[in-house]
Formats: sequence, structure tokens, C-alpha cells
Amino acid sequence: MKVIYHVDEMAKWPLTLTNVSNMLAVYKQQGEAYEIEVLANSAAVKQYAQADELEEKMAALAKEGILFTACGNALKANQLKAEELYPFVEVVSAGVVELAKRQAEGYAYIKP
Repeated sequence: MKVIYHVDEMAKWPLTLTNVSNMLAVYKQQGEAYEIEVLANSAAVKQYAQADELEEKMAALAKEGILFTACGNALKANQLKAEELYPFVEVVSAGVVELAKRQAEGYAYIKP
């Protein structure tokens, strides 16, 4: 299964990470292959630069193969640089382009 989660509000991070964790647990239990990406744009990219309990949850998920991406345009709009983000976050040029690309590649779209 290929899935992309889209988060654009800071308040949605806990729910998004719970959803990703639950999905991952099911896929691992069933032995199903997965490709899961979490794309942050708008104000939600700010979470990738905060030292808090969510960083630990994201780091653990990243070790399980979950891809965390940040919209480059949103970083600029929020005065953030790639060097300020968690080390496991990849920057894409435009979040909307990444979403469209992944959907064209057959990824299911989820926006908690």
C-alpha cells in the first residue's frame, strides 16, 4: 500500500501521527509492504523545527521507513531553513506538486 498523509495545520500533528502509527502497526502485523509519506505544508512545517515529544514519535516512525517531507515554499513563508528541520525530513520544492505526483503514482491521499 502506498499512502500520503497531508498535514497543513499544527493542531493536526498528533492525530496524523496516531493515524500513521496505527496504519503502520496493521501493515506490519499483516506482513504487508508499505510506502507511507507525511507531507507538511503551510503552518504545519513549523513542527519539523520544534524540540518536543512529537519529534521523538516522528524519529521512531522514520526508523520504520516513514518518509517525512516539507514543502519548500512553506518553509520560505514561515522563515525556516532546511538546516533547522529534524534530520530525517526531506524538503520538496512545492507541497502541492508532491501531492499531485504521489497521487499520480497511485498513493492514497489522507488528510486528517
